[in-house]
Amino acid sequence: MSAHWTREELKAAVEAYIQMRSNQANGIHFVKKHIYSELANRFGRTEKSFEFRMQNISYVYSLMGREWIYGLKPAKNVGSKIAAEIERLIAEIERQNLSNVVEFETQVVSYKVEGSLSKPGGVKEPRKTHSQVTSFDRDPKVKAWILMEASGKCECCGSEAPFTTSDGEPFLEVHHLRHLADGGSDTITNAVALCPNCHREMHYGMNKSELKKSMYRKLSRLEQE
Repeated sequence: MSAHWTREELKAAVEAYIQMRSNQANGIHFVKKHIYSELANRFGRTEKSFEFRMQNISYVYSLMGREWIYGLKPAKNVGSKIAAEIERLIAEIERQNLSNVVEFETQVVSYKVEGSLSKPGGVKEPRKTHSQVTSFDRDPKVKAWILMEASGKCECCGSEAPFTTSDGEPFLEVHHLRHLADGGSDTITNAVALCPNCHREMHYGMNKSELKKSMYRKLSRLEQE
């Protein structure tokens, strides 16, 4: 079997991953090994190769700031072109607009891994690109209620808001524990007020799953979706 992955193989792996991810979010039992086996028989690759590709998909989700599947720790040794293709497939299958962040971020990682890098010249006049962004209709009363409930303190770490905005309000960001892109609701039972550091950690942190669980334990209003 060729080491090169066709788009059909990648798409099948991404489709299987997205289904497992949906099952995980909805508490539906599944056995990862059975899925690897089915894909291996279908395409003539080993189960291990599909397991590792699933870890690459976890890595792409992590770069997108989204949840990955438990037990499939992100594996970042995936080429930027393949990572970008996985991102495109995720957008296609989920029927969402493409964010186009993964290829750039994987290139950043690869340069850092090299260890030595001469001072780059950069780009004097960066080229503009235009893309659609998926947005959701949200209830402004939910955001207002969450911010009022937080009273200027991060609901995760308990720290005071890092600064006051120009209109005199403490700056906190509202985060949905089950992302709207994953079918989460825009309700007070799924939203928390966070300082920027905790918000970024909720998206990109190594321990974000544990952090998320701690929020459910800490705040009685929250309901797992």
